[in-house]
Amino acid sequence: MIIAVFFAEIVQGQEKLNISEYLKLKENKIISPSVKQIEMLKKVLPKQAFQPAPKISDRVFWNKIAATKSGKDYWELANSYISTKPEVPISDSIYRLANKEGNRGIYKPRYYRTMEKLEYFILAECLENKGRFLPQIENFSNAILSMKSWLHPNHDDNKNTVLEGKRMHIDLGARKFGSVLALANCLLENKLSSTLKEDINSNLQRRIIDSYLTSTKGLDRSNSWIKSTSNWNSVCTSGVVLTTITNSKNDEERLLTIGAAINSMEYYLSGFGDDGYCSEGLGYWGYGFGHYLYLAQILYDYTDGNINLFEFNYPEKLKNVGNFPENFEIQNLRCAPFADGVSRVSSKGSNFANVLSAKYFGAIKPTEIRMEEAAEQLIAWQHPKMFETNTNNTSSTLPDHTYFNDFGMVISRGKQKIPFSIAVKAGHNAENHNHSDVGTYVLVLGKDVMSGDIGAPSYTAGAFSEKNPARSSWGHPVPMIDHKLQSNGKEYRGIITKTNFSKDEDDIEMDLKPAYEISNLESLIRTVKNNKLDNGVITIKDTFSAKKNIDFGIAMMTLNEYKIVDENTVVLTSENQKIKAEITSNGGVIKISDELVPVKKLREGAPAYRIGVDFVKPIKNGSITVKYTLIK
Repeated sequence: MIIAVFFAEIVQGQEKLNISEYLKLKENKIISPSVKQIEMLKKVLPKQAFQPAPKISDRVFWNKIAATKSGKDYWELANSYISTKPEVPISDSIYRLANKEGNRGIYKPRYYRTMEKLEYFILAECLENKGRFLPQIENFSNAILSMKSWLHPNHDDNKNTVLEGKRMHIDLGARKFGSVLALANCLLENKLSSTLKEDINSNLQRRIIDSYLTSTKGLDRSNSWIKSTSNWNSVCTSGVVLTTITNSKNDEERLLTIGAAINSMEYYLSGFGDDGYCSEGLGYWGYGFGHYLYLAQILYDYTDGNINLFEFNYPEKLKNVGNFPENFEIQNLRCAPFADGVSRVSSKGSNFANVLSAKYFGAIKPTEIRMEEAAEQLIAWQHPKMFETNTNNTSSTLPDHTYFNDFGMVISRGKQKIPFSIAVKAGHNAENHNHSDVGTYVLVLGKDVMSGDIGAPSYTAGAFSEKNPARSSWGHPVPMIDHKLQSNGKEYRGIITKTNFSKDEDDIEMDLKPAYEISNLESLIRTVKNNKLDNGVITIKDTFSAKKNIDFGIAMMTLNEYKIVDENTVVLTSENQKIKAEITSNGGVIKISDELVPVKKLREGAPAYRIGVDFVKPIKNGSITVKYTLIK
């Protein structure tokens, strides 16, 4: 009896994929699994393809879902679309124009509306089973299959080689086209015509499966996101995996895809700090990490828990990542719009990442459920308890401060009646969605962002250029030295050298010199003090020394109304609040000059202003201090 139990434990242990050991067996920088990794995978993967939900013929399951509020709401929305037409294919001329101008408005909405409606038709037919949605499923599917390129035009190269059929590539849209068509093929069985099913199979093979596996073997330069630390990796990988393990009848293709995905996710997760910090910001946390979690869930379900990406090879780090939103909040649902992030915790869009983070990482459970993709909805219908809302409206009191020490980011929270708080970041200039913004900060008074980082430019032509003022250090509240901006690269960084956190005051000191490629600069220290007594006082001081006289200045950035009162005072007025910025200097005379940020479209709104504070003459040593106080 004892021997039998011991043997059972060994067998059970062998069934679980040891991801730490698996990753050690990866060959060089190739994403495709090595021979030894393949042997490990064979022990944990089923022989059959993945069934993401019961097929339409399982009326017990679908009738049960159709009777739920979620099922009824889903069907009702799908039914409202039933008389619409697909909005693709879109003409080559519009594709080329969108590619050239970076104009998302003339292509993206039509592109995404088409795939989203097809999703609704597929699941609604499963719910209803009367054949009413089948003509539209065929119609929309054929429209998508007739597209020359499944890419959003912005993601083709400047010669439109994907449109021209000269190469194949997978982007954020193509992966969704693939997964939606795979779901149609899988769930609807013989409800689809044999011709359409064959067409879906050949397109998924060519556009998704072959393209992905070729790239993972290093045989082309497409799909470089497979080694990315950004949301692209998790989003595209999850779509490819769902498509392949659902639609491919080839055991080897499914194994190679899953094996490559695990190797690829090591890159993606390396983009987070061990403390859970997401340099892409809160919006991309929901998008990118949400797709990572849905990848984790489908692989967990597919392998009966034998592949557990919820732990990967560092469960504590993943727990921290799952709790990032709460830790990143400054106050009153406001957060720092660093990089291409957002300043407000959104109440729209999918909160799938929050739901699964509550389940697996102990994060706060949402009070409502929002989903955007059929793959998410299928998981929710099969795991209903996981998607029960938080009826207790549970929330936790934010701590006095949060220190993400891996990336060097601090949130110092005031606790006044109208809390006055600051988030400040050291970081480096090779972060995802980099803005060359080492030392940037955001001031929040009550619910209003008063001063600091103005956030990202809207995604139009030139938005990602280093010359875009909103993406360079010129458009951030950081020093400019000898008319030079911060340099780009991981070596150009800030280093938090001292911290002191107490009930009444938080002090942070950071070395900003490494962010600048200036030979004459000897030192550059930024200190931040948040005095939390009374109404609060936040002080930011920049102190520098140089080998010879240099020009030196700082900037205050704002999206609010402002008034330059005199040579040392600026008043900033938001919708609900007003603060005074008192500016003093040591080492020379300063002047204040303001100018409009020449970017018409900012994600935080526009216009934005740069209020420059500069020494009138070059000096060797000096400092500029800005003291922010509340005006009642």
